[in-house]
Amino acid sequence: MRPKGLLIATAVLAALAAAVWWSNRQKKDQPESPAQPKLLSLKQDEITKIEILRREGETTRIEKGSDGAWRITAPEPLAADRSAIDSLVSSAAALNADKVVEEKPQDLAVFGLKEPQARVVITLKDGKSRTVLLGDDAPVGGGGYAQVDGDPKVYLLTSWVKGGLDKLAVDLRDKRILTFDRDKIVRVELARNKETLEFSKNAQGAWVISRPQMYRADSWSVDDYVRRLQDLKLDPLLTSDQKADLEKQFRAGETLVTVTVTDAGGAQKLELRKNKEKYYARSSAVDGFHLVQEFDAKALDKGLDDFRNKKLFDFGFDDPSKIEYRGQKRQLTLSKSGEKWSDGGKPVDAVGVQTLIDRLRELSAASFPSSGFAQPVIEVTVTAKGTEKVLISKSGDKYIARRDGEPALYEIASSSVEDLEKAAADVKEAPQEKKK
Repeated sequence: MRPKGLLIATAVLAALAAAVWWSNRQKKDQPESPAQPKLLSLKQDEITKIEILRREGETTRIEKGSDGAWRITAPEPLAADRSAIDSLVSSAAALNADKVVEEKPQDLAVFGLKEPQARVVITLKDGKSRTVLLGDDAPVGGGGYAQVDGDPKVYLLTSWVKGGLDKLAVDLRDKRILTFDRDKIVRVELARNKETLEFSKNAQGAWVISRPQMYRADSWSVDDYVRRLQDLKLDPLLTSDQKADLEKQFRAGETLVTVTVTDAGGAQKLELRKNKEKYYARSSAVDGFHLVQEFDAKALDKGLDDFRNKKLFDFGFDDPSKIEYRGQKRQLTLSKSGEKWSDGGKPVDAVGVQTLIDRLRELSAASFPSSGFAQPVIEVTVTAKGTEKVLISKSGDKYIARRDGEPALYEIASSSVEDLEKAAADVKEAPQEKKK
């Protein structure tokens, strides 16, 4: 390095060192931020009841049963939303303030705490209770004033903390129209027009279509259907007149589909109807009638072909260990050892084999014909975790395929078959390694 460059580099390093020293000195000189004041520090599993008594309006009460499950018992018995209840209990157990506003207030009315907007009474296993008073909102900066029994201080809660405590029953109730346990479903049935479908789980836990006959199912499509059923929500703020109108519209509608979901706890049924371009539902799990959004309704009004597995092979992204290809133009018996492929014992180029595997993975049905399968022109057997064999025949200008041992037929696009034949033809011997 030239002397001038060395001097410049030394000066830069000295400046950086000085900046780091000054930054550290500044941090030492700055006072540490005070910890957030704690209003409550309770154990969640010790809490057995929470009552939110509003100055004007309802009293909301949740209670833990002997089975450990939370229930809403006021203003009326309601099924509870487990995640919403857990959030409330968590907020009540560890309540932190943003700051202390006044140590010994002379007039609580100034903060809306003489007649608080709400009293949150938290009851513990030992029968003792703690009460949090929620007052007015702060005029500047958001949040609200609060006080805890036995403590004269007035605290400022952030809006987020206050909102975690200040709940109505409508915030805590289970709003699902169907309440089945998604992880314990054993069967789903759809009755639609003159078509009846049934989905069940096989020994591997994957969805299969068991009615009108046994078909391979597209598990993602069935899972998505179940998810949409579970995501249907009721409107908890309906008036009695609105409820009566929903019933009237439902009864005047035409049934689109009736779905029955069976889990470990039994069966739940949903009937979906259409009336004047709007969709309405009735559930066996929740009383009343419900308006369903058009997007959700159309997603539930599906037929057999929407759920069938269109892929010819199930090996997916598993790496095959053996491929037998029998076509009119090419015969291959490919096997894998380590990372290398061979055809009848002769090494072949792995890139060409991978292209063939990709084309096999991509084979997909354009439709599901009821007939048309003839003499196979291509037979492919793939061994991965299991063994799958697909037979492809040509019927006129169409290609019809079936999986060995299964009755279902699949129509495949001509271009897909042409790509498969080309990939098979392009599997070449591996280039010889040059001797060193």
